[in-house]
Amino acid sequence: MKLKKFAAAVSAALMLAVFTAAPALAADEIEVNDDISVSGDYDWTRFANDHITLNVYNNGLYISDGSDDSVNVVSAFEDLTGIKVNYTTYDSNESLYAKLKSGGVSYDVIFPSDYMVGKMINEGMLAELDMDNIPNIAGVGETYLDRSFDPGNKYSVPYMWGTTGLIYNTTMVEEPPTKWADMWDVEYTNNVLMFNNSRDAYAIAAKVAGLSMNPQSVDEITAITEKLKEQKNIVQAYVMDEVFDKMEGGEAAMAPYYAGDAITMIDENPDLAFVHPEEGVNFFIDNMCVPANAKHKEAAEMFINYMCETSVGLANCDFIGYSTPLTAVWEELDDDLKYSEIAYPSQEVLDKAEVFNTLPDDINAAMDAQWSEMKSYEEGGSGWMVVVMLLVAIAISAFNIWRKLRKKSRDNY
Repeated sequence: MKLKKFAAAVSAALMLAVFTAAPALAADEIEVNDDISVSGDYDWTRFANDHITLNVYNNGLYISDGSDDSVNVVSAFEDLTGIKVNYTTYDSNESLYAKLKSGGVSYDVIFPSDYMVGKMINEGMLAELDMDNIPNIAGVGETYLDRSFDPGNKYSVPYMWGTTGLIYNTTMVEEPPTKWADMWDVEYTNNVLMFNNSRDAYAIAAKVAGLSMNPQSVDEITAITEKLKEQKNIVQAYVMDEVFDKMEGGEAAMAPYYAGDAITMIDENPDLAFVHPEEGVNFFIDNMCVPANAKHKEAAEMFINYMCETSVGLANCDFIGYSTPLTAVWEELDDDLKYSEIAYPSQEVLDKAEVFNTLPDDINAAMDAQWSEMKSYEEGGSGWMVVVMLLVAIAISAFNIWRKLRKKSRDNY
């Protein structure tokens, strides 16, 4: 009996060894499942027995996760490598930055946009990447590499790119919007949504004010803040991922958002349409990075390399609708996405687009402070009335307590 158990154990071990060795023997590709195949000349299993859990922190709704019959690229990575993934999400670059800056958290892979990559590099928050562990960066188009926010791509690998634009409900607008300024039209009071992050909101208001999306001074920040205050009574809500439910459900007439997400919303609600406003839009590159305090840097680089595999990039593009920087992925896209004017806009749109620069500290600080002020601003001073009424309520409450104590003191005599 013991001999049979021993023989079975040896047999199982041999089968595991053969399976583990198979990647090294495969000349071209390793098939992980029916949808995902990866390069056969990369050692995907070198951490299989190390009991590693990678903490991956990404924007919400920004990966093919297995929902709606999509491919679950994270579980395929786990099957391929033996590495577990703890995958969590945030709603904006600013939320990501605040979480990492606060300390007490450790992530292995993050997905910041271009300007935030530059900011994090300047503040020593990112680890320099070992590109020997990320050979698939060779598949990234030259357009998306060696950008000013990370010269030489020492700290980042492009993940997706896109533009901002205006999504609108064709049944709720008389004339299709063509400009960012249409979001300031009083005709759409309480029917306009606005970005709930300072950098995107200030970029739009800057174009309406005739300024660059990259403010050059604190005075420009103040001028843009005034423009946002002019819009506030028209805005129904400041949103990030909430935009999906609101626009797909017909709860608002128009909203600015990212082109890739607009494709998803239009698929869910055919009444929706999208336009690149004529004042100019933001062109952005979202990237994969490793924080300076990451616990599993080499395994994190493996994950980044995996995300640049053609089959993985294709699954992500098909599901989220964003634009790929991977040449081989673009070539395999369905024609309706490959030639989409939303995902891959005309040269005319791109020529007028602006890339967010990493802003100086004084301008960033002014933007953060004035954004908070704008969010609490009430036209006509009603914001001060709320404060005054609160103070009055506190005073009345204190007076009533004093009266009760005084009465109790008298009753004791």
